[in-house]
Amino acid sequence: MGSKEKAGLPSGKANLYPEHLDLRIYPDPVLRLETSPVILFDRELCDLLENMLGFMKAHRGIGLAAPQIGIARRIVVADTGQGPLKLVNPEIVTQAGGEIMPEGCLSLPGSFARIRRNTHVEVKARDVRGKPFRFEAVGLLARVLQHEIDHLNGKLICDYNPPDHAGDQP
Repeated sequence: MGSKEKAGLPSGKANLYPEHLDLRIYPDPVLRLETSPVILFDRELCDLLENMLGFMKAHRGIGLAAPQIGIARRIVVADTGQGPLKLVNPEIVTQAGGEIMPEGCLSLPGSFARIRRNTHVEVKARDVRGKPFRFEAVGLLARVLQHEIDHLNGKLICDYNPPDHAGDQP
């Protein structure tokens, strides 16, 4: 069995992850998919995470989930100014607090929605080598992680309430 088959992909699939990343814009159907966990931790995954960070920064984002680039896997990157985070198979395990703030999304350009999010979350994930770890996030990072993990479950900011458009940004 080849490494692609081990990853749960049909045989004959050329690459698990694309080298060139394209931003998927709503209503692209991949944005509504519930993603599959990553089971193969290899060089391709490491390269993808690095490419996702560069892509996110080039698009002036602070978070990016794999479905936003057409990959239905549980992968997230984020950087709110405290250094880059690379998360594989992330899950929120505890949450507390609450705050309503406007959010935008690279996949819904020009749209903003006022969303209530927890202000404190504990996340468990795996690193690029598959090693499990946990950490706590507060404030903006907690919000970004909830937003990106929503993407992994096919949920978008427009699902919370009708988004405002760029001219109506709060």
